[in-house]
Order: sequence, then structure tokens, then C-alpha cells
Amino acid sequence: MKEGKKLDLGLTGLDKLFSTEQERMESQLPKIYDIPLSEIDDFPDHPYKVKEDEDMDQLVQSIKDNGILTPVTLRRKEDGRYEVVAGHRRKRACELAGIPTLRAEIKDLTRDEAAILMVESNYQRSKILPSEKAFAYKMRLEAIRRTAGRPSKENLGPLVPKNSREEIAEVAGESGRQISRYIRLTNLIPGILEMVDEGRIAFRPAVELSYLAEAEQRYLLEEMTYNDATPSLAQAIKMHNFAKEGKLSSEVIESIMSEEKPNQREKISFRADRLRQYIPDSVPREKTEEYVMRALQHYREYQIRQASRSAR
Repeated sequence: MKEGKKLDLGLTGLDKLFSTEQERMESQLPKIYDIPLSEIDDFPDHPYKVKEDEDMDQLVQSIKDNGILTPVTLRRKEDGRYEVVAGHRRKRACELAGIPTLRAEIKDLTRDEAAILMVESNYQRSKILPSEKAFAYKMRLEAIRRTAGRPSKENLGPLVPKNSREEIAEVAGESGRQISRYIRLTNLIPGILEMVDEGRIAFRPAVELSYLAEAEQRYLLEEMTYNDATPSLAQAIKMHNFAKEGKLSSEVIESIMSEEKPNQREKISFRADRLRQYIPDSVPREKTEEYVMRALQHYREYQIRQASRSAR
């Protein structure tokens, strides 16, 4: 009997030991909560675009079918509400799917710590727009400076302190110099920055244009829109140099943009209002070029017929 009691006590001790180890392991796992969407705010000035495109449609359907497989990361704000650190697309997908709560892990982070984590969590995305990189790198740099006790400067170009810049470069897989170039893009006006995202303006010319004043950029945007042309790197550098000397007037911008680029095909532009006065109202504006080309073809055929008759 005494031996049996010893055996029972031994098993009980093992159960307690096993349970304690299991509880210890479980306690190390992140706790997941269902947080009402009504209590969650987006991260201020979130640099990454949340598009309602085909990929979003697929994410919405996946969440409807399977729920959120990877919980989002939130931080609790000082006012008691929550803020998204990682998972803005999943949050928007839940809203579109009509799901009232969001599965989330809650981390104890300051705003700057959250900014650093938020930017790092997006580095591995398959496609990131230049503007997204620009504002993300700038946000992370400013957060690093504040957490390190360094004051932020307005000029975030080549004057970025090497230790901060290199810290971002190491994580992002970019050179420190490239980080500075991306941050320069935040000085572009929205219209020009959008053209960079669309691939209509190359990256290096865009960096040079970022040194132009806002008024100079606005006139350049008008000139590019009117002529349906964008500056080459050489033209962008030339405008940057004129701007440094305080000599970049609208006339200078127009003159530089009218220069013929190497291997550039000759291009003729017409004002739409001058063409439309000869085109019936029934012809849609998007069919203007097609209508003009047909008219020119008919006129050319008419000239050939007239020349043939004269030769008889």
C-alpha cells in the first residue's frame, strides 16, 4: 500500500511538472484578441497605399472563407484606442467583408517604436512604389532620431547622419546613398511624384527635380503635361543647377524641355481646343487622334488623285 501511494504521488508530481512546463511555453506565445474595428485607428501618415484592387478582392474572399490566418499587430494608444502597426490591408479587407472584429496581437510600443516596426514589416513586400519607400524611409529615419535623442532636421537628403542612414540601409537591403535619394522624393509635389510611381519619370531625374522649389515644380508639371514629355537625367540636372543659382524661370524650364534628347523621335504637339473646332461633336475626345489620322489619309489620297489628273 505504501508503495502504491508513493507511485501515485510520483505521477501527480510529473503531471504538475508537465503542466507547469506547458503553461510556461504557452505563456511565451503572443496572446491573440478579437478587437472591434470601431476601436482601431490607422497609423498616422501610413506610407503604404491600401488599394481596393483584384488582390484586395481575393483577400476579402479569403477572409470570408477562412478568417484572418495571420493576426495583425496593434499598439494601445494613450486614449485607450488601438492603432494598426502591421496589417492595414487585412483591416480594410475585414471592413469590406463586413466582419466587425479584427484578430490581433497587441504590443506595448511607443509611437516611434511602432513606426520602426511598421516600416520594417513591409520591407519584404513584392512590390513597393517609389513614393511608398520614400515616405517609409523618412518615417523610420525620424523615429530612429527621436528614439536616439537626436533632433530631426528638415533637410533629409545627403546630410542624413551616416549611422541612422546605414541602419536603415542594412535592414532594407539598399545602400545608404540610395536611402538618401529615396527620402529626397518626399520633396516632390504630388503630381510629379505620381508620375514617378507610374514609371513616366525615371528615378534619378526625379531625385534631381526634388531640389526644385514648389513653384518651379508646378510650372514644370504644366510643361510636361502640355508637351506630353518628361525630362531626361541631363535635363533634370540642368534644371537643378539653374535652380541653385536662382535662375530657373518658366522660360528656362520651357527652353530646357524643348531640347531634343538623344535618339528622340520628332514629336509634334497640337492644342486640343484648336483641333476640336474642326471635329464633329459626335466624335468622342478619346477618338480625336484617330479622326485626325483618317482625315489626313483622305486628304493625302485626294492630293494623289489631283496630281494624277493634272498629269493627263
